[in-house]
Amino acid sequence: MSNMQETIKLSGFNNLTKILSFNFYDFCIAMNEKQKQEYINYIHTKYCAANIRDIARNICKIIEANILNESIQDYDPVGASTMTLMSDIKGGKWEETAATATASASVKMHLDKSHITTHTYPDASDPEGICTFRLDLDVATCGDIIPLNALNYMFEVFECDVVYIDYVVRGYTRLANGSKIYNDHYFNSIQDFIKKETLEKYLYRQDINIARDNIWQTKLMVKPMGPENYLLDPNDKNHKEIDHKMSLLDKEMREVFHLN
Repeated sequence: MSNMQETIKLSGFNNLTKILSFNFYDFCIAMNEKQKQEYINYIHTKYCAANIRDIARNICKIIEANILNESIQDYDPVGASTMTLMSDIKGGKWEETAATATASASVKMHLDKSHITTHTYPDASDPEGICTFRLDLDVATCGDIIPLNALNYMFEVFECDVVYIDYVVRGYTRLANGSKIYNDHYFNSIQDFIKKETLEKYLYRQDINIARDNIWQTKLMVKPMGPENYLLDPNDKNHKEIDHKMSLLDKEMREVFHLN
């Protein structure tokens, strides 16, 4: 992998657009209506807009982007959205919060193309009690930033049972000699950016690499775990219906993984 900023001279600003989509599902078994509401409350607290905003701030720090502005919104009864406007850190310094971030002379990129957006989708409507939570996080950048560098952090802060990761690079930028390049970093797979110990947690791993078209996708589904990993009340692992519930959970996860 090479850093094109260090090895080649561009004719001007690097205007390649790099888009990373990180979509994950978390699953839970609710044995009754009360537990369904408990799960929704848990999600609403853990993944409220303010907490996700803080995660986006950490992503900005990892990928070396300054925060210019933020917008957060919680929804009634469930769900949240956030938006973080950012710029390349080169030529300046990383700012701790949006309140102190300033658009310095180094901010010279297409700001409408450099942002992080998140949307959450809790679902406890399944009559069998298989609850799901989906979060979609999109990082769109313009310039030298490489969003893939934040992947390991995302796996650390999110509970990912099924994961979809898509990455595309679009546009071109010119070299000093006038010729065009359509990517400024080269790799084989999205999984090159994920720690080995993280990948080993997943049983199913699908990888699509169309490097010629600057398109990559990775899909992951976690290895089977005991019911205690999906129950709100650990005592329910001895419930008479637990085997049935675990079978339904496995079916739900496979359907989501395969988009059936």
